[in-house]
Amino acid sequence: MNLSDILKSWPLYLLPHHFISRLVFRLTRVQCPRVVPTAIRLFSKIFKVNLEEAVNPEPSSYPTFNAFFTRPLKPALRPLAAGNSILVSPVDGRISQMGRIEEGRIFQAKGHEYSALELLGGDENRAAPFMNGQFMTIYLSPRDYHRIHMPLTATLTEQVYVPGRLFSVAGHTARTIPRLFARNERVVAMFDTDFGKLAMVLVGAINVAAIETVWDGLVTPPQGWGVKRQTFPDVSLAKGEEMGRFNMGSTVILLLEQGQIPWDKALGADVAVQLGQAFADLQA
Repeated sequence: MNLSDILKSWPLYLLPHHFISRLVFRLTRVQCPRVVPTAIRLFSKIFKVNLEEAVNPEPSSYPTFNAFFTRPLKPALRPLAAGNSILVSPVDGRISQMGRIEEGRIFQAKGHEYSALELLGGDENRAAPFMNGQFMTIYLSPRDYHRIHMPLTATLTEQVYVPGRLFSVAGHTARTIPRLFARNERVVAMFDTDFGKLAMVLVGAINVAAIETVWDGLVTPPQGWGVKRQTFPDVSLAKGEEMGRFNMGSTVILLLEQGQIPWDKALGADVAVQLGQAFADLQA
């Protein structure tokens, strides 16, 4: 933690997170042919978005800014690593942290950790399989593709909405704000796979004005006031299939039941990853 991180992060405690994010939600859904293409071009220039990767690379083809932000990519650009046992990246992004869950504790940054129990909504039975499992935290910047896909073929067992704040999830906040990912609003998707339990935690953040899942549509907003558990019978998704999406940048946290995973040696903190990239062979 350094002074620069503190000066950038601590003022966030004073901001009305949900008010700002709901305002962004409305603005990004305004249809204005004069303004939207200009906003897309400016945003793409500032954040170095590669529009040529999109199915529709022309800014004027998007009716709203949100339609651009959740744009689909040309499928051939993100080939899926083959093999049923190959765990793949669910998103384009950058690894924040990864490794072993130590007796239910997950590493956030130097001097900071949080519990799997709190992250998953406070249910001991839900958290129990991951007490000594593995985790990976992947940050999606504003420039990234914001649809989220399955890292393995899996069957949904439950969806859990957990209310919370909407702190930024950029590097400086992860280094300074205690229990950041367990404090922010989030949607937890719990799955059964051939390789044990899998949790995918979609963490909201300021300006992340919407989190969606393919089986439930828009989960947030509106803001909730308590943990909400839902089941959706007969939801099975193949590896690589879309499972949800964000508006603006945020974070996906993978929790796996296996305690020993032969991660690809190229993976580590601050390493950029792409959708479909092989992470590990869970049968190795």
